[in-house]
Amino acid sequence: MTKDLYEALGVSKTASADEIKSAYRKLAMKYHPDKNPGDKEAESKFKEISSAYDTLSDPQKKANYDRFGANGPQFGGGGNPFGGGNPFGAGGVEFDLSDIMDGIFGGMGGDFFGGGGRSRSRMRGGDINTSIHLSFAEACLGIKKTISFTRMEKCGGCNGTGARGGTDVETCSYCQGTGRVRNRGFGGLQMVSPCSACNGSGKIIRNKCDKCGGKGATKKSVEYTVNIPAGIADGQTLNIEGEGDCVVNGGPDGISGSLLVAVRVAPHPVLVRDGFDLHLELPISFMQAILGDKVKIPTIEGFTDLVIAPYTQNGTRMILRGKGVKRLRQMGSGDLIVKIFVEMPAKLDKRTLDTVRALNVTMDKDEFSKKRAYDDKINKMR
Repeated sequence: MTKDLYEALGVSKTASADEIKSAYRKLAMKYHPDKNPGDKEAESKFKEISSAYDTLSDPQKKANYDRFGANGPQFGGGGNPFGGGNPFGAGGVEFDLSDIMDGIFGGMGGDFFGGGGRSRSRMRGGDINTSIHLSFAEACLGIKKTISFTRMEKCGGCNGTGARGGTDVETCSYCQGTGRVRNRGFGGLQMVSPCSACNGSGKIIRNKCDKCGGKGATKKSVEYTVNIPAGIADGQTLNIEGEGDCVVNGGPDGISGSLLVAVRVAPHPVLVRDGFDLHLELPISFMQAILGDKVKIPTIEGFTDLVIAPYTQNGTRMILRGKGVKRLRQMGSGDLIVKIFVEMPAKLDKRTLDTVRALNVTMDKDEFSKKRAYDDKINKMR
């Protein structure tokens, strides 16, 4: 076991009070007996860091330790700060795990366990996972879809209290309505935990509701209209807060969970999505490439005309601005990018082939600038 208090908390001697406090809370969460039942090593480590924090969190004790070390007056004139006796003092100390949770997850509202000196946090119902299937155009343009599922809803007979008539409820006498109880642990340490008599709610039901059996909730089939935003992609999930299960056995003031809708989008026959851009590989004949043409191409809003200029080269990219997917919850849309593939015929009849040969004789070779540049490089290599 380490004898250096700073080393026990894993901080330097120049650490600020906030850094010392933060280090202690993280280690206390890790080695707390509730999280490591029966682990003697964790129990010993927890005592060590608690004793270290007791000294380093007190300015006078810290100053004495920094000056005199473990033999200083803060330890009664000498000896091991971790050795012998109760490191938490003769009367013991109270340790509330929720204090550590508040330190790590602070600002989330209320006590981790509920109840006590602070206001109890509201219990939250469970999330519901479902999925929805969309066509390519529906995902790109947005749509409203109605889905069906079952969820736990607040009982109308008792308004979620679980009590007959909604009023047959009394304050839990065991925890005095706090929802928490304190139990003495090792070394005089007092632990705070949820009250088992009232399930942390602070209330006891005298007579249960006939409709829900005291749960405060009943299962119900629901039809819900989901607003699918334009630009959503396959694999994304919509998080609709408050549309999940309500709290069961948690009283009327609980918060319902979320409805999590996984989106599945069918592929398009020819368009390929990349972010908010769309890509189209457009094959044209070598005659269309030479003479030019006007062809119909698909977009997410229907068909449009694309003009192929004469002498279009294989691999040419044409960009249609704003013809892609609407940007999710943003202004503007992506582009439609068309890549031209000039397709040669697999074979020609003799008459056509003779015509092409005659054309090849009369064609100006200087028109093939890329071929000419390549041939020049090859000739220089010989």
